Amino acid sequence: MFENLSERLGGVFDRLTRQGALTEADVATALREVRTALLEADVALPVARDFIARVQKKATGQAVLKSVTPGQQVVKVVHDELVTMLKGEGDPAALKIDNPPAPILMVGLQGSGKTTTTAKLARRLREREGRRVLMASLDTRRPAAMEQLAILGRQVGVDVLPIVPGQGPVEIARRAINQATLGGYDVVLLDTAGRLQIDRELMDEVAEVRDVARPRETLLVVDGLTGQVAVEVAQEFDARVGISGVVLTRMDGDGRGGAALSMRAVTGKPIRFVGLGEKMDALETFEAGRVAGRILGMGDIVALVEKAQEVLEAEQAERMMRRFQKGQFNMNDLRAQLDQMLKMGGMQSVMGLMPGMGKMQKAAEEAGFDDRMIRRQIALIQSMTKKERANPDLLQASRKRRIAAGAGLEVAELNKLLKMHRQMADMMKRLGKGGMLRQAMKAMFGKGDAASEAALMQAAAGQAGKLPGGLGLPAGFGGTPRGAALPGGLSGLGLGKRK
Repeated sequence: MFENLSERLGGVFDRLTRQGALTEADVATALREVRTALLEADVALPVARDFIARVQKKATGQAVLKSVTPGQQVVKVVHDELVTMLKGEGDPAALKIDNPPAPILMVGLQGSGKTTTTAKLARRLREREGRRVLMASLDTRRPAAMEQLAILGRQVGVDVLPIVPGQGPVEIARRAINQATLGGYDVVLLDTAGRLQIDRELMDEVAEVRDVARPRETLLVVDGLTGQVAVEVAQEFDARVGISGVVLTRMDGDGRGGAALSMRAVTGKPIRFVGLGEKMDALETFEAGRVAGRILGMGDIVALVEKAQEVLEAEQAERMMRRFQKGQFNMNDLRAQLDQMLKMGGMQSVMGLMPGMGKMQKAAEEAGFDDRMIRRQIALIQSMTKKERANPDLLQASRKRRIAAGAGLEVAELNKLLKMHRQMADMMKRLGKGGMLRQAMKAMFGKGDAASEAALMQAAAGQAGKLPGGLGLPAGFGGTPRGAALPGGLSGLGLGKRK
């Protein structure tokens, strides 16, 4: 998401922060490049123009240009204005789920991912908020649309209104509300029919359903890859039906992302969720501060912690902490961390959420450091005996040859793995003695105080420019291993500047 825009802005700000002092002309030149980058990312011209005007007014003041680090101050101004542009006046409140059953109307054009998003939202409400959810398909026009929602319902474990042939959208909506009331459901999601383009018939049908269901929320689902067309669709639906929020889909694609930056400013409606993949859990809340951080290459440590919480249990984390404090870190521990990284979406996913890893992410990918490398390392560990995994010091030449052959790899690969293990073991021992690892883990599982929160942020800040999971880069990247703990027990080895 926003990869091209992030890369362009990163280059501009790198040049700014390298300069000791800045003049108004320096800032104006940089902001012209920022404006060009926004337009190339398909941000609406009025939005880009207003954004640059606000930034220039704040970034050319005496407080910025005469500060100790003017370049960093300009980046902060841009970040703050990005947040303001994305969230508008105040953060969007949570979905209005009161006076159950609360109807939520899902609207949008055909092909925007509306039905899949309905199932994703139902799963999120059930698993994260403990809501009883009923889904109903009102799409009587698209072949197999109702069957598709029924299949998705079984996948996510959510009830779907039974299909009654011959009923129209308004009748189905009325039956869904009655069923939800009698069945004690908290939420009823109404998946309306889409069209290839906006037409009067579509709008009249959706308006009739709205009048019958009286939804607490009307969410417009739009394809984030359609650029400014998405903004026009949102304006039309709001004018004819009235929407309370927007869900942007396919934001994991290679689109330019300008629709997300323009949507809030142009329509005035909050972006509630973003779809980041085809899996049923690939739906995230849209939080302006976190998105702005990703755009500017600052990472999203909160999302990283959330991913870690999903794959790591508190008891398991506590056992790990006790072992690490004693300086115990064997191949079984390393295998557990590699597995956790894969569960968290793989190396590229984790690197994308870490501060300062934007450029290193692409460099690592080009060097062949991806999830296949993690799986090769796991294969090497699996080729070891239980005794060897518990005590890697046993591995001499003959054992190494056997293990490498068992994994179908070279002995050199095994030697790299053993070196990485030694570095990680030393680092975990240092962190365990310092207590920072335990404090960070307490904060992650919501059991810590202010000191625990500070430890977690300190551990996160220490990740800038470091590769997660203890996965070292080749000699061409240079650097001496160093690092801090990642949430979830994952560790990072430090990387120096690329040669």
